[in-house]
Amino acid sequence: MKSLLKTSGALHDETRITILAFLLKYGSCCVCELSTSLTLGQSRISRHLGLLQDAGFLETERNGKWIYYSIQKKPDPLIAAIFNSITTLNLSLPKKIAACTIKENS
Repeated sequence: MKSLLKTSGALHDETRITILAFLLKYGSCCVCELSTSLTLGQSRISRHLGLLQDAGFLETERNGKWIYYSIQKKPDPLIAAIFNSITTLNLSLPKKIAACTIKENS
């Protein structure tokens, strides 16, 4: 029951659905890339990512100083069905901006 409540609670926000759709489309992203691409503050993005990860939607990988978030590779059946549903929404998503590379080279 607790898992179902976390899953449904994580979906009760348009920004989190957009983040999932963005990651489904573009793959792995760090907070800087998501923040820059979606024009949202890093703390706000981090909060949403934490909720999505806690609910089982995301996994992380550290690469240097950055943590990259990606869609769970082996989701449970409910989360897999949610991913399929999100891909059918045809959301208008911005292009992915490689913000960490920009900051690194500045």
